[in-house]
Amino acid sequence: MNLTRNIKFKNFILKKPTKKIKNLLSKVLSEKNEVLLSLSKEYKNSYIKKKIFKFKNYSRINIIGMGGSILGAKAIYNFLKIKSDKKFFFIDRFRSEETKKIVNKKKLNIIISKSGNTLETIVNSNILINNKDKNIFITENKKSYINSLAQKLKSDIIHHNDYIGGRYSVLSEVGMLPAELMGLNVKKFKNYNLLIKNKNFINSLVNNVANILSLVKKKNLIQ
Repeated sequence: MNLTRNIKFKNFILKKPTKKIKNLLSKVLSEKNEVLLSLSKEYKNSYIKKKIFKFKNYSRINIIGMGGSILGAKAIYNFLKIKSDKKFFFIDRFRSEETKKIVNKKKLNIIISKSGNTLETIVNSNILINNKDKNIFITENKKSYINSLAQKLKSDIIHHNDYIGGRYSVLSEVGMLPAELMGLNVKKFKNYNLLIKNKNFINSLVNNVANILSLVKKKNLIQ
């Protein structure tokens, strides 16, 4: 099944899905599920687009995070092979050589941590941030180290919705704010409503869910 020229879905067939699985999945897709809503155009980002424009004059942008907090933006940047005067750096590990190259440059830092207490993100933030920088923090609206650091630096804070896990966050603030700074139209990412009307996509989804459940029951899992 082809959704775009670059994305292909291929089913792995183990067993035919039961009516129960089909009905359950159809019910989930038809309900107003908050996580699924974040994939649609109805989802409202917690940042104001006009305020993002003031950051577009920065030519060096660091995105600091771990796991799902950073992989979405990184995938967008690498997959679309964006050509821009801006240089994006994705800091998701301890890399002393790369850190030395960018630590003393004037830059915009986007620090992302859902919990606000991710150790690697905290360490990299403390290494990279200096007094010349402008910083945006994306984190949950609760007491945490990252939240306290943002307030101490008097930085912009964008609230990460607590019901969106990191691996599902690419179409929320976590992925879309960096995409805005890359010069992309974020509305074009929100095609969830078109997908759930596509019979081929739904059939593929039902089959794959059924096969995953079958593997789970057999305890045939990849650790």
